[in-house]
Amino acid sequence: MRPFVAMDVLAEANRREAAGERIIHMEVGQPSAPAPAAVLAAARRAVEAGRLAYTEALGITPLRERIARHYRDAYGVEVAPGRIAVTTGSSGGFMIAFLAAFDAGDRIAMASPGYPAYRNIIAALGLEAVEIPVGPETRYALTPAQLEQAHADKPLAGVLIASPANPSGTMMAPDAIAALAAAAGDLGIRLVSDEIYHGLVYDGVADTAIRHSPDAIVVNSFSKYYCMAGWRVGWMVLPPDLVRPAERLTQNLYISAPDLSQRAAVAAFDSTAELDAVKAGYAASRSLLLDRLPALGFDDRLPVDGAFYVYASVRRFTNDSHDFARRMLAEAGVAATPGLDFDTERGNGMIRFSFAGATASMAEAMDRLTTWLG
Repeated sequence: MRPFVAMDVLAEANRREAAGERIIHMEVGQPSAPAPAAVLAAARRAVEAGRLAYTEALGITPLRERIARHYRDAYGVEVAPGRIAVTTGSSGGFMIAFLAAFDAGDRIAMASPGYPAYRNIIAALGLEAVEIPVGPETRYALTPAQLEQAHADKPLAGVLIASPANPSGTMMAPDAIAALAAAAGDLGIRLVSDEIYHGLVYDGVADTAIRHSPDAIVVNSFSKYYCMAGWRVGWMVLPPDLVRPAERLTQNLYISAPDLSQRAAVAAFDSTAELDAVKAGYAASRSLLLDRLPALGFDDRLPVDGAFYVYASVRRFTNDSHDFARRMLAEAGVAATPGLDFDTERGNGMIRFSFAGATASMAEAMDRLTTWLG
């Protein structure tokens, strides 16, 4: 399996911090804010109550019911709690989803650039990732025509979309999701939708794939908007035919998501005022980076509709973004992720900056880069 380079950069940044250096972290997409107060209070109550145990494989009933209610409140979509599966973060969700929906050797299409763990998990499970290059003409998203062409070249079993996407932050409009879902349905291709950055949208509207496809698998998590990255809890919305297969897989692979995290996560949905204040900080950091990065020479970037990333060109400085990121960490104390992690063909000229940290830290990073780049 290929490394997840963002985590390698984090490890090196942590080593430097342990040696006494001050590092500004822009390499990984994890909020710097703690979990909401209500989540922490719920966790304390659960610990004080005593026993933490295995739960049902698909998750505790109160959390599954609360997630189902979230779809009604946020999207106007009715989802039965029985279709919800609580997972160990979105990572656990993707593993269960791919194992439940596909057979060894199946081919799954996805946009490139894209989140590297998709293709790495797919490869580890004996599936084949079909990476389709996307660009500004499609707003960096797959189109029905691209899907149909890839399927005609060699049959596909699945297609994976992400909106907002990582590393770009770009979004698919609701009509674009609907068109791709319709094309996938016509071709007999299973749609998997990564919606982990819903809640973190600055331009446009985040729509859920289950509005457009009854057979879609939706993967989401409490790690991003809900500021619960280290709690390792997420969820899937499954079509009815995959609920029992997903349950059997979960029973055998990791039994259940953590009891403590599940109990605490119920409270996350009632913490929107606190979480939207955190999001306002991201919005301020986004504005800061979109203003200052082009002035530094990072003048070719993808649209930042949502999430907390800027994916920008380093071609003015180098054709080796991996070396650029290494030197930037060593010489400027700013950690970011080279583009080859997200695009094995074109990523040498790109780098991803995460602005999930405090706005003051993002401003300091821009000051350091100004000095470093001369």
